[in-house]
Amino acid sequence: MDYNLPKLPPRPKNSNKGTFGKVLNIAGSDYMRGAGYLSSISALKIGAGYVEIMSSEKVLDTISTLAPEIVLTPITNLKDVIKDAAVISIGCGLSTSEDAVKLFNQTLELRNNQPIIIDADGLNILSKTKFDFDKKAILTPHPKEASRLLNCTLEEVLKDVKTSARKIAEKYNCITVLKTHQTIVTDGENFYQNTSGNSALAKAGSGDVLCGMIAGLVAQNMNLFDASVLAVYLHGLAGELASKDLTEYGVLASDLLRYIPLAIIRTINV
Repeated sequence: MDYNLPKLPPRPKNSNKGTFGKVLNIAGSDYMRGAGYLSSISALKIGAGYVEIMSSEKVLDTISTLAPEIVLTPITNLKDVIKDAAVISIGCGLSTSEDAVKLFNQTLELRNNQPIIIDADGLNILSKTKFDFDKKAILTPHPKEASRLLNCTLEEVLKDVKTSARKIAEKYNCITVLKTHQTIVTDGENFYQNTSGNSALAKAGSGDVLCGMIAGLVAQNMNLFDASVLAVYLHGLAGELASKDLTEYGVLASDLLRYIPLAIIRTINV
């Protein structure tokens, strides 16, 4: 069935940062520090009340200079901080090193039924195992990552992206966000095909921004399907708005951050 665009979560006046949820973002590695920054700031930009990033010391040092709004925590604190998270996001720039695989597995073991968004290297690690998420997870593969999750060729994924997205949702019992020029969101039964966006989004780091946007909406108590649909749409719209000022050639993933609020304004006024 088709799926209509959900409304933005409410912003009650009598509120505080706890009202809008805590995101625990496990992201970044020494050679991919920007992924941790992009996926954390985008969660705040879309309305999450609190974002805590867990990463290596080098990543934390970098992010502390870029964004004082992000709370920093070392990997050794996982057991203490995971229990307070409204939602967990993991994988952006994480790498697939032995330590990253260990951290990924520990996160799944310690997770107490919280919603989890898995992106990028988290998906590459997950593809080597089988896990039933009981509809409490969102997987956000691009087609190559989807082929790894399904153990098939890239050509098979691209031949029928809708069926491929459904197969991932069924295999992992999750919400699938299969990122293409018309991204598919499905839980295996309901489908949404996105129409916003353009080639401005075809840049490294764009997916990190989307991951953070989804996590930020889930933190605000949106259900996982609605959060995925709305984040995908707003992400695409931010790309469109950015490209009007910067051209489709010149938009960077970091530019998208400035346009998330403008996309929200446009959506509120529809």
